[in-house]
Amino acid sequence: MSDVRENLTWPLFGQATRELAMQVAEDGYEPDIILSIARGGVFAAGALAYALDVKNLHLVNVEFYTGIGTTLDMPVMLAPVPDVVDFSNKKVLIADDVADTGKTLLLVRDFCEGNVAEVRCAVVYEKPQSLVKCEYVWKHTDDWINFPWSVEPPVVTRQGQILDA
Repeated sequence: MSDVRENLTWPLFGQATRELAMQVAEDGYEPDIILSIARGGVFAAGALAYALDVKNLHLVNVEFYTGIGTTLDMPVMLAPVPDVVDFSNKKVLIADDVADTGKTLLLVRDFCEGNVAEVRCAVVYEKPQSLVKCEYVWKHTDDWINFPWSVEPPVVTRQGQILDA
């Protein structure tokens, strides 16, 4: 991992997600559902849902990062896990902030495959080592990304919570 940091600001995030939505629209993909990977993917999914006029937005919680550059061995879906019945015969767009190792996206994509009509992935950033090569990417980087929603420390710190930084 590089020591260089990519700094994403809120205005640049707005531009990034708009350009990401344009990629999806220009490709002719019309998702029925946007599936957000929490927590960072919530912001991207919301912006994409508005830009693509998709009202059906779902969320999946996945735990993988335990700190900067530290992870669990494998990502784990946390309860409540979405019901795949809700996704049957639907075109799903998985949205996340970054495809770093790609393990989280792979877990969620594998969860969808075989249960949906079609599944594609959209991320703000994709790193070269990602196991999943997303259909829609705003920017490729090998740097650590400072996202505007996680660059500041929490207002409160709760016991037992795993922090992003």
